[in-house]
Amino acid sequence: MASVGKRAGRINEDFVGVLPEAAVLVDGAGIPGGEVTCRHGVAWYASHLGGTLLGLLPQDRDLADLLAEAITHVTDDHRDTCAVTDPISPSAAVAVLRLSGDRADYLVLGDATIVIDRSEEGAPVVVTDRREVVISGRYEPALKAADPGSDEYRRILGELRSHRNRPGGFWVAKDDPGAAREAVTGTVPGPASAALLSNGASRIVDRFGLADWPELMTELARKGPAEVIRRVREAEERQAVPPDDATIAHCTSLTRPA
Repeated sequence: MASVGKRAGRINEDFVGVLPEAAVLVDGAGIPGGEVTCRHGVAWYASHLGGTLLGLLPQDRDLADLLAEAITHVTDDHRDTCAVTDPISPSAAVAVLRLSGDRADYLVLGDATIVIDRSEEGAPVVVTDRREVVISGRYEPALKAADPGSDEYRRILGELRSHRNRPGGFWVAKDDPGAAREAVTGTVPGPASAALLSNGASRIVDRFGLADWPELMTELARKGPAEVIRRVREAEERQAVPPDDATIAHCTSLTRPA
C-alpha cells in the first residue's frame, strides 16, 4: 500500500486498510467552507467509515448491506454534533474487494477504481463509477471561468452538488445509507491480483494516459504503488494539474493453490 497527501503538511483525506481476505479504500471529499458543517473533518469521516467497514467485512453478507451499515454507524456517531445532512458536509468514494473461495466480490461507490487481473484470462476487469466524472464535466468550464471563493463560484458548485445522491445524478457515501444500493457491485472468478485506487492515483491512466490498465498492473508488480504515485506527481507538475491525495492498495497472490 501507498498513500500520499496532495501536498506536504496537508492532511491526507484518503484511507486504506486491509484484512487477510479483504481491502478497503475510502477517498474523502469536502469543499472549502465545509468545516462549519462538521467539527471532525473529511479525514475523520474517511478513516472512521473505512475502519468501520473493515470491521464488518468478515461477516458473510452482501457488500452493499455492509456499506449501508457502516454509513449509518458513522452518521450516528456525529449526528448530534455536526450538520450531517448539509450538502457540503463530508462525503467519500469507496472501493471494497473481498475474497470468497475462488472468487473476488467487489464494490465501488463514487470515483474510485478497482482493477482485477485474472492472469491468463486477457485484459483485467476494471470497475469504476463514472457518474460523478460525467456530471462534473458539465460544470468544469464554468467553474474554471469563475473566481474561486466568489458567489458565482459557490452558486455553480452548489448546482453541481445538487446532483449528489439523487436519481439521475451521482452517488457517494455520506449520511444516507441508501446510497450504498447504488454502488457498482459484482463478482470476478479466479482473481490473480488486484489494485484499489483513489481517483488521485488512477489519473495515471484515466487522465494522463501514461499507461493503460494492463501496463499499470505490470508496473505495480514490478515497482510497487509508491513508484506509480511518484509518476502521477511528476505528471501533475508537468501539466500544471492541481495535485490530489493519491492512494493504492496492490493485492497479490489472490488465487489459492488447489
